[in-house]
Amino acid sequence: MKAEETRVAITPSGVSALVAHGHEVLVERSAGSGSSIPDDLYQAAGAQLLPTAAAVWEQAQMILKVKEPLPSEYPLLRPGLIVFTYLHLAADEILTRRLLDAQVTALGYETIQLDDGALPLLAPMSEVAGRLAIQVGAWCLEAQNGGRGVLLSGASGVKPARVVILGAGIAGTNACQVAVGVGANVSILDVNPARLRYVHDILGGHVTTVMSNRANIEEEVIAADLVISTVLVPGARAPKLLSRALFRAMKPGAAFVDISIDQGGSAETSRPTAHHDPIYREEDTVHYCVTNMPAIVPHTSTYALTNVTLSYAIELADNGLAALRDNLALRRGLNTLQGHVAHPGVAAAFGLPCGDVEMLLKALA
Repeated sequence: MKAEETRVAITPSGVSALVAHGHEVLVERSAGSGSSIPDDLYQAAGAQLLPTAAAVWEQAQMILKVKEPLPSEYPLLRPGLIVFTYLHLAADEILTRRLLDAQVTALGYETIQLDDGALPLLAPMSEVAGRLAIQVGAWCLEAQNGGRGVLLSGASGVKPARVVILGAGIAGTNACQVAVGVGANVSILDVNPARLRYVHDILGGHVTTVMSNRANIEEEVIAADLVISTVLVPGARAPKLLSRALFRAMKPGAAFVDISIDQGGSAETSRPTAHHDPIYREEDTVHYCVTNMPAIVPHTSTYALTNVTLSYAIELADNGLAALRDNLALRRGLNTLQGHVAHPGVAAAFGLPCGDVEMLLKALA
C-alpha cells in the first residue's frame, strides 16, 4: 500500500457482487481497516483473506488498487495480469516502462472516458479533493504553518481572503462552492466559457468568473491569498501554468494547493509531498502538493470511489479483455497492453509510440 494511503479498492458489498458473478475475491488482511471496514465484513461477503499484498498479487488474475503499483510490487508484475487502479503514468516513466516490460494490461481509473468527455471514475475523487483543497488551504494560511495568518471568511470590519481557482471542472467547481460557502472572495478561471457560466449560475453570481489566459492568470494569482490549481489534461502531464517568477510576485505567505500534482503538477515550483509532511515553502509561498489528498478522509473516499468503479471491475472480471472491445469507455482507460503504450497522453509524455488498440485487441482474439 502507498505510504499513508488508507483507502481500499473494494467494499464488502462489492465483494458480494463479484462473488455473485462467480468470481473468487482475494483481499489482503486488514486492507479495509484504514477506511473503518473490518475483515469480518469482507469474510461475510465471501472474500478469501490473505496475509500479505504479495500473496494477493501472486494468486490474482486481476488486481484492484486505489493508487499505482509501488516499487516493492514491481517484481510481482507479470504477463497477462490486469491492473485496474489510478495510474497517472504520464508523471511516472519508471512505472510505465515496468508495466511495458512485464506486458501487463493496465487500465487507469482516471482515463476511463465517456463519449461526452466525462471522466466518471475520476469524478468522485475530484469532488473530494476540491472540497478538501479549501480545508487544507485555510490550514496553510495559518501563521504557525508559515502562512499569511489570513482567515478565509474575514471578520467584522476585515476583508475576507482572496481565493483563486484554476480550472472549472469537478474539482474546481467543488472548491469554488466550499470557498464561497465560507465567505471568501472567490475567482475561478477556465478556458471554457460554458463551464464558467455554469459555475456562475449554480452559485447565484457569488463568484467572479474569468477567462483563463496568461495575463488573467498572472493578475489573479498575484492578488491572491490562496491559489488552488485543478487543471487536467486526461492521461497527459498537467500543463505548467505557474512560473517560479510568478510565485516571487505573490504576497509573502500566500498558499498554493496543487491538486494536479498526480499528473506532474501545474507549477514550476511543485513537487510531490505526503500527508506526514504535506507542505513546504518555495519563493515565500506555502505549497501543499500531496499526491493522494482524498486519503485523509478514507471512509468517505473509499465509498465514493467504489460506487463508480465496481461496474467496470465486474465487466472486466466477467469478460476479460473482450470487455475492452465492447465498451469504448473502458477501452479509453487502457494505458498499457501487451508491452505497448495504449494511451496517447502517456506516449506523448515519454516520446514512445502509441499502439493501435483495435489492432492489438484483434491480435489477442
